Amino acid sequence: MTSDGCNLRVNSERLRADFEALSDIGATVGGGVSRLALSNEDLEARSWFADRIEEAGLQVKDDEVGNLSGLLSADDAGAKTLMIGSHLDTVPNGGRYDGAIGVLAALECLRRIHETGVKPRYHLEAIDFTDEEGTWKSLFGSNGIIGKISSDDITDSLTDNMAFRAALYRAGIMLPELQNARRNPASILGFLELHIEQGKILHERGLDIGIVDRIVGRATYNVVYQGEAAHAGTTTADERHDALQGAAAFIIAAHKRLTEDFPGGVVNCGGVSVMPESFNVVPAEASLLVEFRHPDTATLGDMEALMLELAQECAAAHRLTVATERVMHRAAERMSGYLTRQIESACQAEGARCMPIASYSGHNAQIMNQMAPAGMIFLPSVDGISHNPREFTEWRHVEIGANVLLRTVLQLTV
Repeated sequence: MTSDGCNLRVNSERLRADFEALSDIGATVGGGVSRLALSNEDLEARSWFADRIEEAGLQVKDDEVGNLSGLLSADDAGAKTLMIGSHLDTVPNGGRYDGAIGVLAALECLRRIHETGVKPRYHLEAIDFTDEEGTWKSLFGSNGIIGKISSDDITDSLTDNMAFRAALYRAGIMLPELQNARRNPASILGFLELHIEQGKILHERGLDIGIVDRIVGRATYNVVYQGEAAHAGTTTADERHDALQGAAAFIIAAHKRLTEDFPGGVVNCGGVSVMPESFNVVPAEASLLVEFRHPDTATLGDMEALMLELAQECAAAHRLTVATERVMHRAAERMSGYLTRQIESACQAEGARCMPIASYSGHNAQIMNQMAPAGMIFLPSVDGISHNPREFTEWRHVEIGANVLLRTVLQLTV
């Protein structure tokens, strides 16, 4: 073994045994997993993870927003910390790889470094973030670390959060202490996340690794069209103020214009509801949610402006009024150039075929990048299937990705 430990390899058999054991927690009949954040299954997975941390001779740590970590300390108590990890929670009946691979690979990296006696110059932390998937509040744990979660976010002033508060309390997470989870940015060396792509680019191109250079920005709007209820049989077409027709026209226009005018952008509409819900009454109100994404924040703003313009045009065309409310906005993030170069160097040393890639789904790395340099490694997803029991990544790619992650950690800290 070299003095810097850079020829270390992960223990693939142990990593796979961990993966299979974790997959049994919350397993569903169709081969998927349901470990919703703060559920019994999620708490069981956390307990299992804590046991593995202790088994490895590492220190178990949790914080005020429920993030759970394994620590390998450097000799210098005042050293910075390199954080590595992802999330153990899932969507309902989701896949076995999403999030879990990143947490398990992070733990395996720390185990291999610890058991071989390599001495890192920085503290190493393998972390499972609370509620990445948004069962209660998307990216709750990572937002807590950067200081963007407080008890004010979980009051009932705007939304009934009683069930959320109860779930937090059951997990030992106390509302008055949430802000104490914030880390000092000066104490963080950086953050690395290994994750499946959840798209098909790497799989179709036959590559081993995607080096994430950008994570998309997102905006979500509630759009409500107001018209006038009328008898569906006796009101002629030119007399109608049909809110549903306006909403339908907007959906078609949004899909067409936002994708045509902004290459690299995506849009989706859902959550459509109509009042009154009767086949023989012209709809007086139609509401929907529209979300759009782009890896460039400025372009995302242009998409937003066009979306608002289209909403008004469709309202005027159908003699309606429309109200638009922004319910979520997250800027695009460009990953640390230094860390992407370190990952690329590790890929070259490992002989892993790689390419730069943009992420069109949100991740903890996107949040952590607001506090400290963040880098992200993607693994191929077969046929791009994710959030689905058929989600699958070949184990050889998991092993390649874990070794790239380990080598990157060693390059940064030894």
